[in-house]
Amino acid sequence: MSKSDTTQFPKLSRRQSLQIGAATTAIGLLGSPKLTTSAHAKDPVPPQTTPFVVALPVYKAKLPVSSLIPAPTQSANLSGGECGRAPHQRETNWPSQKLYTIQVKEALHSFHPSLPVQKIWGYDGIVPGPTFVARYGVPITVRIYNELPANSIGFGSPEISTHLHNLHCASESDGFAGDYYSATNFGPTMTAAGAFKDHHYPNCYAGYDDARYWATNGDPREALGTLWYHDHRIDFTAPNCYKGLTGMYLLFDEIDSGNELDTNPKALRLPSGVGKYDIPLSFSDKVFDASGYVQYDQFATKGLLGNKFCVNGKVQPFFRVERRKYRFRMLDEGPSRFYEFYLTDSTGINQSFSLISEDGNLLPATISAKNVQLSPASRSDIVIDFAQYPIGTKLFIVNRLIQTDGKGPEDDSVNVRGSDGLLTKAGTKILRFDVIKDPVSPDMSRVPALLRELPPINLSEVKATRYFEFDKENEIWTVNGKIFDVEMAVASPKRGTAEIWVLKGKGSWHHPIHIHLEEGRILSRNGQPPQSHEAGRKDVYTLAPNDELHVFIRFREFKGKYIMHCHNLTHEDHAMMVRFDVV
Repeated sequence: MSKSDTTQFPKLSRRQSLQIGAATTAIGLLGSPKLTTSAHAKDPVPPQTTPFVVALPVYKAKLPVSSLIPAPTQSANLSGGECGRAPHQRETNWPSQKLYTIQVKEALHSFHPSLPVQKIWGYDGIVPGPTFVARYGVPITVRIYNELPANSIGFGSPEISTHLHNLHCASESDGFAGDYYSATNFGPTMTAAGAFKDHHYPNCYAGYDDARYWATNGDPREALGTLWYHDHRIDFTAPNCYKGLTGMYLLFDEIDSGNELDTNPKALRLPSGVGKYDIPLSFSDKVFDASGYVQYDQFATKGLLGNKFCVNGKVQPFFRVERRKYRFRMLDEGPSRFYEFYLTDSTGINQSFSLISEDGNLLPATISAKNVQLSPASRSDIVIDFAQYPIGTKLFIVNRLIQTDGKGPEDDSVNVRGSDGLLTKAGTKILRFDVIKDPVSPDMSRVPALLRELPPINLSEVKATRYFEFDKENEIWTVNGKIFDVEMAVASPKRGTAEIWVLKGKGSWHHPIHIHLEEGRILSRNGQPPQSHEAGRKDVYTLAPNDELHVFIRFREFKGKYIMHCHNLTHEDHAMMVRFDVV
């Protein structure tokens, strides 16, 4: 692709860029002059941190701005400082009603009082980034400024490409891995550098092109609720996200309305009030060195596992609750760890809760559960009713899943499971809930038995079946035996059609596979129908060793380039990704 900007940095091959990233592997976030002697240092011993002395950070909704200067345009405003993106698709269908800005920048952050304050990269300079509260039928434009230092010390790349996982939106706003930009550099699928990029988020349901759903901006059965956004820069997604470039994006409609007092008979009236009774929880693990600084190992191509657990950017925090129902939106933001979470009391006895959503999609029916499993990038919404516990009770979110390397969780021969199939060992307490008082007002929220109807699967729509094998060959992560080529599409599904994608895992590896643009439905896992928690709409499909999944996907509304990849981000960065173009 020709480039018109003569100031562009030399285009690097994947191998060259990874070598450059590896050269800075051992540098802490603060750019400490002390470097570890080996990027392969085993099991650093970090400072001790007392759990549950830091309050859980909870963010309220990010506020819109009254205007953007220069004003947003359909085509890239190169003269105004925007990078060279493709024109916004179908903006006339969904003109923006609200405007937002984000500054991606370096800032100081405290993970724990016993650890040094250190530099992070954050959306608006915070970890995690600000929480967006959006509604179907209210399109928005988000202007994202890249203010990262071009000559930063440490790991990561100062060029960015922001993906809103998994909004139904056009490719130019999807955060394609090769569409990265900064004020001086731009990626192989872009045309110009720039200080910012305008993302148009239509907040429409999939299925709008079906005349039956024009009045509702698409099929309401296709709604998502819990989404998240993160950096997606090719070769550097893992370190950039690890360094702090993640945030939550919540979507509401008349069914999941965000108002537990809603008089609309369609409203579910789930626990509401973002930051009050509706709480996003971003789980991550990080490697802290002996000095307490976050480290990143570019050579950990299997996956990166931390030695401390964070929730919303704090090491093992606590959260004070009232005796009423709360909705918790649980995200595994990676890069490589899988979780099996339990709610326990102080003696370790498992407690029940309501599972209502997987991968941001409300389930057709509420499931009474005692555990949830999360793979990197996946989400689970649960409701806990604290009314059943007396004031002074302490409850814990506990991870009991054993994982010792980036391959994924240990097999069940290592795990200890009871007759009910639940893990029985103690595990690690990651988050504590403190029941402190009765609510001032009566709890009017509900957890209905039935949630959101699923759209039907019509196999007569299927126009193609495609096969994708995820493997490691000669120490290289591959899909169908090949590494990622950012400028080559391996599939070209037609807009308005459906396909079956067969996802096959090879060897002893776990791979959480993410497909951009559309939610899919698992038809079968290893020849068997999906279990209830996997029967709904999904955007992350976890492959255990030698698993084979058949997934039904419709491609609608938008054309352009998208990607499918492993969301163990170190696998992705080392080429386990493919491009597909909707035509």
